[in-house]
Amino acid sequence: MAAWLGTYGTENFGEDAYPRPAAVIVNYTGLSEVTGYEPPTYSAVGTSDGIASYRTMERRINAIQANGTDAEIEVFHGLSHGFGLGTGTVAEGWIDRAVEFWERNMKNE
Repeated sequence: MAAWLGTYGTENFGEDAYPRPAAVIVNYTGLSEVTGYEPPTYSAVGTSDGIASYRTMERRINAIQANGTDAEIEVFHGLSHGFGLGTGTVAEGWIDRAVEFWERNMKNE
């Protein structure tokens, strides 16, 4: 939902029109759609996610980058779906890197 709101805007979902986000953080999603209107996008996923394929997410991030939009993905070996903050796992610290990504893109507006 965050990815769609960022791409299509709130007004396309029955809400008032609000400014586009500086960035979206989209973890472990199966969304593969890329329109060319995505805001900067940060994603994180585990290689053992049985719901959201890390390969699908890598392809999506690569396509967003190919459109000239800032995008990053972190792929964590062995993690399954829903690793949260990643505390005590190989994903620990992802939230700090996502915030850095967001802050960097706020400056680019």
